[in-house]
Amino acid sequence: MPAVWQRHPRYFLIVALVLTTTFFLLSPYESPLSTDSYAAYIRDSTLPARLERAERVYQKVIAGRKNLIHRYGTSSRDIVMFPPDKDPWPAYTAWSFFPPSFDCPHELERIGALGDGGKWACGISRLEHKPDCIIYTFGMNYETTFEAELLERTRHCQVWGYDYRSNSFGSHIKPNYRTHFFSWGLANFDSHEPHNNPKLYTLKTLLEINKHEHIDLLKIDIEGWEFETLSQIIQPYISSGEPLPFGQLIVEIHAWDKKFEDFLPWWEMLEQAGLRPFMNEINLVYQNYNRGKDTDLAEYSFINVKGNNIFISDPQGAPGYSDVT
Repeated sequence: MPAVWQRHPRYFLIVALVLTTTFFLLSPYESPLSTDSYAAYIRDSTLPARLERAERVYQKVIAGRKNLIHRYGTSSRDIVMFPPDKDPWPAYTAWSFFPPSFDCPHELERIGALGDGGKWACGISRLEHKPDCIIYTFGMNYETTFEAELLERTRHCQVWGYDYRSNSFGSHIKPNYRTHFFSWGLANFDSHEPHNNPKLYTLKTLLEINKHEHIDLLKIDIEGWEFETLSQIIQPYISSGEPLPFGQLIVEIHAWDKKFEDFLPWWEMLEQAGLRPFMNEINLVYQNYNRGKDTDLAEYSFINVKGNNIFISDPQGAPGYSDVT
């Protein structure tokens, strides 16, 4: 038996028209997206688009930081790093001004052991087959589960470890051709004559000694010297306009006795150089054993958004990477 629309095609067209009109009239009206709307880019999953979205969000945080400063004072000189437990109890700590709000454009994961030793990193999968992969790590004190997992998960990464308090990597790492350890320290000056103890090196000098031009992942835990040392590393690159010689920075910040008016310009220097925080972890282990003291230790992980390192550009344009897999 022929279907209704086969016998009465005009009837079918009328019904279709009525249904379409009804659906249109009942649908909620939506205004066109503005050109600067995040939603306008939501379907674009390319790496540049993800980085652009993350940068827009981060710029909002920078504006929010200025507002938070003005909420509690007229300038950074009025901000106390960790307000005392007394009236008027301002609702912030120093870390409230520096949230890790840049979205890692790859997988975000904690590498190494839970608790002390593990670190948050972004896009380690992009290092798994990367030739000439270079990792520098400073201040391990035999806790090397982070470095051990990086070696296990990558085919070519060479790990260069430095710690003047130690004689080797921790027990998690056995000596092999991909590991290089030196009982030296990282500093903002060179002091490595035969009579110097400990022997200290700038990052620039170590890069020259090792004949390296780029570090994929730089990890620093140097007990408060990160302020002077990172300033010495970064300032020349800001002056020259060249991108920093590393793709990712993981650093423990020791804000002992720091004033906010000094901490803020140091942090803004990191931002000016292209470093964006994508994760942090307040050191509550330290806090647990120093109760009554400030929560002034925090791990921060940064991605470098300038240049063409492996975390912000596809392999063909990234330093030290070829099509070899």
